[in-house]
Amino acid sequence: MNARPKRNARKNSAPRAGNVPADNAIGEFLDHLKVERAVSVHTLDAYRRDLDALLQWTAGRDDAEAVTLQPAQLRAFVAAEHRRGLSPKSLQRRLSACRSFYRWLLRHGRIASDPSTGLRAPKAPRKLPQVLDADEAVRLVEVPTDAPLGLRDRALMELFYSSGLRLSELCALRWRDLDLAEGFVTVIGKGSKERKVPVGSHARNALAQWRADQHAGDEAHVFPGRGGGAISQRAVQIRIRQLAQRQGLFKHVHPHMLRHSFASHILESSGDLRGVQELLGHADIATTQIYTHLDFQHLAKVYDGAHPRAKRKKG
Repeated sequence: MNARPKRNARKNSAPRAGNVPADNAIGEFLDHLKVERAVSVHTLDAYRRDLDALLQWTAGRDDAEAVTLQPAQLRAFVAAEHRRGLSPKSLQRRLSACRSFYRWLLRHGRIASDPSTGLRAPKAPRKLPQVLDADEAVRLVEVPTDAPLGLRDRALMELFYSSGLRLSELCALRWRDLDLAEGFVTVIGKGSKERKVPVGSHARNALAQWRADQHAGDEAHVFPGRGGGAISQRAVQIRIRQLAQRQGLFKHVHPHMLRHSFASHILESSGDLRGVQELLGHADIATTQIYTHLDFQHLAKVYDGAHPRAKRKKG
């Protein structure tokens, strides 16, 4: 007779996550990412897509609720996504979104335990970023300034390669963020973190010429788009591809390739991984370490070409 009331008491004392609809909880979590963690629009969209996939999977099951998911059920979700054809990299990202969501629920007392603890996605093969060599990078940035928009294009390309900025950081720049006399630029990176990055002499000269041509004030965007607002990221991507072809580089050149090239060339010359981490604005040095693999590849090629006993005999 007394057993049933005791079970009810235990049930009522648990976190009441199930009383909140899963889509409401996910909406609150996304608001937290947007307001408190200030993640980028792209990151927010990625989290939303991944958690929507979780919602859709649980919607088709009678024994699963996204907020109160059990470890075995979360493993079943990851396995289902794998069978659906998701790559290991996509699975890692999807599980990372789930892990962040459940940690947030646990921290706010909405669940009793984190179902993602100990769960790992399949390892993805590490793909090294493509970079330009130093000669290709110089050829790319030295666009003619007498062409239409030549001064702007030269300033844009020189700044990208000189300072290794993210595309979003470059598009948001205003002239007040640049100190051409001292040679640095202040940018707001991921997580609204501010950092100062050096600007090389060639980029400073190109930017000074571009500003003089525009008669721009401190509040003006460095690279304005139509209507005077910031240039769009898509417009920059298209322009860089066009300029690369015009300069005789028939690779898939994109803004992040210039950032990769900047990091690789700095590391190759200095060997200072921590310094490169600061310049790039990486929160975790593990993100920067991928450039050590690029540097080793370069050294391996030099070794293979120079050491008399390095090359294997051809079969």
